[in-house]
Amino acid sequence: MKLEAVEDEDKWLAAGIAAIQHNAFYMHRALDADNLREALKYSAQMLSELRTSKLSPHKYYDLYMRAFDELRKLEMFFKDESRHGVSILDLYQLVQHAGNILPRLYLLCTVGSVCIKSKEVPAKDVLKDLVEMCRGVQHPIRGLFLRSYLAQISRDKLPDIGSEYEEDAETVVDAVEFVLQNFTEMNKLWVRMRPQGPGRVREEQEKERSELRDLVGKNLHVLSQIEGVDLEMYKDSVLPRILEQVVNCRDDLAQYYLMDCIIQVFPDEYHLQTLETLLGACPQLQPTVDIKTVLSQLMERLSNYAASSEDVIPEFLQVEAFSKLSNAIGKVIEAQVDMPAFGAISLHVSLLTFTLRVHPDRLDYVDQVLGACVKKLSSKPRIEDSRATKQIVTLLSAPLEKYNATVTALTLSNYPCVMDFLDNRTNKVMAMVIIQNIMKNNTWVSTTDQVDVLFELIKGLIKDLDGTAEDELDEEDFKEEQNSVARLIHMLYNDDPGEMLKIISTVRKHIMAGGPRRLSFTVPSLIFSALRLVRQLQSQNGDVAGEVPATPMKIFQFLNQTLEVVSSVPSPELAIRLYLQCAEAANDCDLEPVAYEFFTQAFILYEEEVADSKAQVTALYLIIGSLQRMNVFGVENRDTLTHKATGYSAKLLKKPDQCRAVYACAHLFWVDWDGIKDGERVLLCLKRALRIANAAQQIANVARGCSGPVTLFVEILNKYIYFFEKENPQITSSTIQNLIELITNEMQSDSTTQDPASDAFFASTLRYIQFQKHKGGIMGEKYDSIKV
Repeated sequence: MKLEAVEDEDKWLAAGIAAIQHNAFYMHRALDADNLREALKYSAQMLSELRTSKLSPHKYYDLYMRAFDELRKLEMFFKDESRHGVSILDLYQLVQHAGNILPRLYLLCTVGSVCIKSKEVPAKDVLKDLVEMCRGVQHPIRGLFLRSYLAQISRDKLPDIGSEYEEDAETVVDAVEFVLQNFTEMNKLWVRMRPQGPGRVREEQEKERSELRDLVGKNLHVLSQIEGVDLEMYKDSVLPRILEQVVNCRDDLAQYYLMDCIIQVFPDEYHLQTLETLLGACPQLQPTVDIKTVLSQLMERLSNYAASSEDVIPEFLQVEAFSKLSNAIGKVIEAQVDMPAFGAISLHVSLLTFTLRVHPDRLDYVDQVLGACVKKLSSKPRIEDSRATKQIVTLLSAPLEKYNATVTALTLSNYPCVMDFLDNRTNKVMAMVIIQNIMKNNTWVSTTDQVDVLFELIKGLIKDLDGTAEDELDEEDFKEEQNSVARLIHMLYNDDPGEMLKIISTVRKHIMAGGPRRLSFTVPSLIFSALRLVRQLQSQNGDVAGEVPATPMKIFQFLNQTLEVVSSVPSPELAIRLYLQCAEAANDCDLEPVAYEFFTQAFILYEEEVADSKAQVTALYLIIGSLQRMNVFGVENRDTLTHKATGYSAKLLKKPDQCRAVYACAHLFWVDWDGIKDGERVLLCLKRALRIANAAQQIANVARGCSGPVTLFVEILNKYIYFFEKENPQITSSTIQNLIELITNEMQSDSTTQDPASDAFFASTLRYIQFQKHKGGIMGEKYDSIKV
């Protein structure tokens, strides 16, 4: 059915074009022969083809353009009076005798154009006559194209200021009146084309009608080009007349398009000075009009105008542009009760963008926009529209991007309220945006209040929101989120130790609600922030007084309380590391009881929580290394801790691990810088390591039939050499010589597994000894008795 209609329409169009070409041919012959009567006859017959009602607007346009091209040639003929021998005024009367009104008016407009150019009759009189007579055609499509032709041939002949057709001071008024009257009639015709049929047909017809919108809009463009239309005339006459027509037409397509035309074609300064009038029409538009786009384009134009020069900013303040726009948006949302959340938020996004560009220093305006958005969203059920959610994210991101300082956003009281309307997933996305902004701009958050607000904003990352379970989170995303929170904690800083302690306490209050899975990511950053504060106080050589005195002891108490919580989560290795870090900090502050307590907690965790053999080895090396660096302990406490460390070393599961841990403990008894030099206990550790290495060889020999590589023996040899050079009297050259011979015999044994790495290690050690012998001096003498 549809295909047949299209084919029929194509046939009618082809027939119409053929008729136009046929009559145009005879019209051209008449023109060439300077035969006015025949030219008028065939031109009228040609124009009669435009009387058809069978074509769609798109097809009718094709037909119209064919006729329009021919009328250009006819106009050239009318201009040359010597060819047709009739005066312009007589010709103006003559063409009115055409039989049908449509051809008659096309010819009348064509002659009228020539008449105005001849200046025999005032332009205003001809234009007034033409615009009135065009009322004779009331068919929507035919009338619209006829008036479009009138607008086309008259646009360069308006009696404007500076125009050759200017006559007196009132001529501009006449020109404006002509364009406005033609615009009004064209808009009425266009609105009358509104389709009334069934759904699909109606959509197609509406699309075709939309394609004709530029015919109406050209009138407004012509108005904007009239030099005589100054601000006063635009404000008092032009804009009210246009808006009256826009509002009264009650057609959503026409209202949207014409409002857009007004915004685009007239100068920005005119919009600014007539803002109240223009905005007053918005609530009166049809509910189906996309008013958010119209207002967004208006605010964008005004924003660009403000950005063009700082000199225009006072104009915005003078006319109270923000208040008027804000009130207009409120009235539009109130008037359009069915406006979805997406539309309302979009309007607030546009207003916020305008505010940030025109009044960046007015944070109260920014907060006011956010508050208005909160008020609107509060009246809505839970937001499930993804478009609305994206607009909220845009709204929240705008202040961050503008100020490049999240601290500024933290001062906006309504900012967290807007975030509360996001779903859990988007809330986390927005929280990540906030953290990334802080990191990117290197922003320091320096007050407790700011920290409170900040962690309230990112609460989606630091704890489970209602309806979100931890197991729903992707592991990689979860790690990225928690690492971001950890980095954020390092951006919280204040030079005042008392305030910094408050900040750290505030952070702990927030992150402790995050559950055990999050604490292993966030607590280390908190601990190191506190340790940084300890070192800051230490560098100031004294406690800092304040409302809450920040002393190293108070901070260590805070650390101990915090680490007790971490100890309860399944991260004992992490807790041990943190206890040892705190112990070293207490050592630097010369707080022996505190350092001892941290070591005690580390040992308790090792005993009770660390079960994996590899984790035990790693933890024990950390304990030994930290203990070796401590200088605050007295003899009794140090002996207790070193005895524990050596005892744990001998209890490791694997013999090689036992051996290495035991010879590492030897360093606990020989610390040059602290004056600890217990050579006997060093030798005891090394001998014990040697026995364990020998036992490991024997076990391997029994279990596998071969004793394995001599790597452990070579490692022990290197420890002997180290303490030998440190002048440990218990380590003699003969001891080293015996160990070298032992290793050599082991390597030559048939039961020993050959290992290139072990062989290279031993060879390298021997070369070192040889190097020291040839070096000479005191060290050379020490090595002289050793034979390699």
